[in-house]
Amino acid sequence: MPSFDIVSIVSSMEVENAVNQARKELANRFDFKASKAEISLEKNEIKLSAEDKFKIKALEEMVIGKLAKRQVSLKNVERGEPEISPLGHARQVLKIKQGIEPLVAKQVTTFIRDLKLKVTAQILEDQIRVSGKSKDDLQSVIAAVRGHDFPVALSFQNYRE
Repeated sequence: MPSFDIVSIVSSMEVENAVNQARKELANRFDFKASKAEISLEKNEIKLSAEDKFKIKALEEMVIGKLAKRQVSLKNVERGEPEISPLGHARQVLKIKQGIEPLVAKQVTTFIRDLKLKVTAQILEDQIRVSGKSKDDLQSVIAAVRGHDFPVALSFQNYRE
C-alpha cells in the first residue's frame, strides 16, 4: 500500500550557516562598530542581544534575512518579544520549530479528510503518515497540501509503493 510522510524539518546546518553569515555582517556593519551586540545559536534557539531596542530590531532583520536567503522557511521561526532591561539593554530569542505540533497535525489531517479521497492520514509523534491504495490519490493529496497555507512549512518524505 503506497504511503508517504508529511514532516516539518528545518536543516540545522542551514540555520547555523545563516547565523554565521549574520555574525560576519554584524562584525562589518558600521552602525554596530562601537556597540555590544551579539548573536548566539543554542540548539533550536537564536539569541540576540544588543544595547537598545532599535539595534535588536536591526539584528532580528539581519538574521531573518540571512535565514530567508538560506531557504529556511520563516514559518518555522517563532519570534519572541524583545526584552528591555531597565538599563536599556535588549535581548530577544528566535525559536526554530522542528516537527509538526499536535494542533497543526490535526488541522492537516482534517484538511486531508475533507478532500474526500480514499486515503488515511495518521498522526505519528511529530509527523503525519498518509497511505492509500492509489498513487494518484497520494499525488493529489501532496498537491492539495502544497497549495494550502498551513502555519508551518511542510515537506514530504519516505514515498513508498
